[in-house]
Amino acid sequence: MSVRRNRAAPLIVIPTIREPPMSVSTTAPFPLAACAEMLWRDKPIEWRASRLREMGFGVGLWNWPEHDLAKLEATGATFTIMNGYLAGRLTDDEGAAELIRTARETAQVGKRLGVQRLNLHGTGLGDRGLPVQPIEVVTGAMWLKARDTLCRVVDLAEQEGVTFTIENLNLPVDHPGVPFGRAEDTLALVSSIGHARLRLNLDLYHAQIGEGNLIELCRKCLPWIGEIQVADVPGRCEPGTGEINWRGVAKALKAMDYSGPVGMEAWAAGDPDAALEAFREAFTV
Repeated sequence: MSVRRNRAAPLIVIPTIREPPMSVSTTAPFPLAACAEMLWRDKPIEWRASRLREMGFGVGLWNWPEHDLAKLEATGATFTIMNGYLAGRLTDDEGAAELIRTARETAQVGKRLGVQRLNLHGTGLGDRGLPVQPIEVVTGAMWLKARDTLCRVVDLAEQEGVTFTIENLNLPVDHPGVPFGRAEDTLALVSSIGHARLRLNLDLYHAQIGEGNLIELCRKCLPWIGEIQVADVPGRCEPGTGEINWRGVAKALKAMDYSGPVGMEAWAAGDPDAALEAFREAFTV
């Protein structure tokens, strides 16, 4: 403040007027999460979940049988998504029965950990993400069976009070032979059923490799998205390491009024903490 003195008058204090500081957003408009399985690979999974919680991120998991559930429960982490089945596939009677059986078992674990979404694929994945039973040509009968299987998944979800998602996967690089791998396929299945307990896990890493046009894809899928997952292309590392304009994607999602979770399902190019901060920065708009 400034002070003015006058011999004939008492001391008068005149406050200095300052412009209010510009507000700067320090939080993302979407809940952010990360796949614990892909970060700090030398640490126990419960340590990773705790670290993500400390950094303000939700936690994504892959296969729960590999982990100590009591230790994960004790972390107090928010588990945003987890594989929702152990085996099976959408396309035939035997595979559907196995998928439903293991999805029911997994739903109990999901409820124990408070997992928000249980994730499915067109078929079970084995080593290096390859389909246990690859399918090169998806027939009309397989489409009908897949829709029927997902309707049974919805019935299970209603009984158990959980939500399932189905994830698109890229075929050219990581998951050749997976049925219903393209986002246009998963969208067709989910939108045809139109139930709140079956949503899309829209993976933009996979979509960039297989389809591209990410912003328009998000807009098209918007009514059915349960979660969006991200990693840069090529390399499947954190945002900023590849070709995708993640700030542009984040701004477009905000403009669409998307407010659901965004999960980083990516390897760290270097330090995992730095990778997570790069992810946070890209989606803070």
